Amino acid sequence: MFAILLLAATLCQAQDNYEIQVYGSPTVEKGRTMLELHSNYTASGFKEGSNGELPDNHVIHETVEITHGWTTWFETGFYIFTSEGNQGRSAYVGSHIRPRVTAPASWKLPVGLSLSTEFGFQKSTFSANTSSLEIRPIIDKQWKRFYVSINPTLEKSFKGPDEKLGLIFSPNVKGSYNVSNVVALGLEYYGSTGPFFHYDAFQQQQQQVYLATDLDFDPNWEFNAGAGYGFTKGTDKEIFKIILGRRF
Repeated sequence: MFAILLLAATLCQAQDNYEIQVYGSPTVEKGRTMLELHSNYTASGFKEGSNGELPDNHVIHETVEITHGWTTWFETGFYIFTSEGNQGRSAYVGSHIRPRVTAPASWKLPVGLSLSTEFGFQKSTFSANTSSLEIRPIIDKQWKRFYVSINPTLEKSFKGPDEKLGLIFSPNVKGSYNVSNVVALGLEYYGSTGPFFHYDAFQQQQQQVYLATDLDFDPNWEFNAGAGYGFTKGTDKEIFKIILGRRF
């Protein structure tokens, strides 16, 4: 498992610092709603912007995610992105909508499978690519105390500097171990190599690894926290994240 994660790390680039999460395959239960708050602080980031974007050094990103389960295999999520910082960096950033389907348990597959698609807009001062689509296949597996999830994500810009680049490969990977019935510790990788067959130079790619923990203290609650480090010139160096969720 560790070897797979290290291999994935060589292909990774960090996703935008609003929702830093590797997805698992299950959807929200039918008739229930999940409310999540994603809080991310860029402790050491870019001090100068590019393509008209504001820099993100010492910026807090707060994202509200509301997800409703319509059936046992289909959910829809809605995001509200915000940014808090000085020099005009506090604002409503944008919103996305995310329908997702999962393979029913009755199929008895050896791994969990689901497919997420996410579309939305964001202000150009926070993301030069103001209209985008994300296609995220999700494959995961639990072996007793070990858990692995792989999200080989594809991204497409419809408006902005990357709109003519085609699909960008942005794989995310998570591996964790349940040290108790409540606490799991693990590693998370986030990345993007650039467009297919025209990959960015290694130092221009964004690559991050997080040391993360998940707490399972109540089936109605979700908690994930992590500290991340970027190890290329194109990546924010230090980010801290917390995800707190509640099912209703």
